[in-house]
Amino acid sequence: MLPEPLATLTRDLIATRRGHAVLGDRGVSRWLFPGGQPGRPVSADRLGERLRLIGLRPAQARSAALFQLATELPAAVLARMLGIHIKVAVAWQQVSAGDWANYAADVSRRNSASDDVFRQFQ
Repeated sequence: MLPEPLATLTRDLIATRRGHAVLGDRGVSRWLFPGGQPGRPVSADRLGERLRLIGLRPAQARSAALFQLATELPAAVLARMLGIHIKVAVAWQQVSAGDWANYAADVSRRNSASDDVFRQFQ
């Protein structure tokens, strides 16, 4: 399930699709962006071309999203989630300044600090 307002926009897109890719489709395609061949999605290259024509830069947006993830997730989780090599995930983190090297130590210190606070109230 998609969150709002993306869900509404997606339903509107499906209801108003037009062009050669949806001829004879009758709204039964399982693809949000159907391709020129029946039952196939639009290719990544073609979709990228369409986005560029309306002023969007998919490569830049993808990179920004990946670097944001690298600042928010440990490299091991990022690598497993995206199916990339751990060294690539670590490199993304270093470039994006999302350094998770001290994560375990930080968590340990937080747990110790919260234990100290808890003991004060006993």
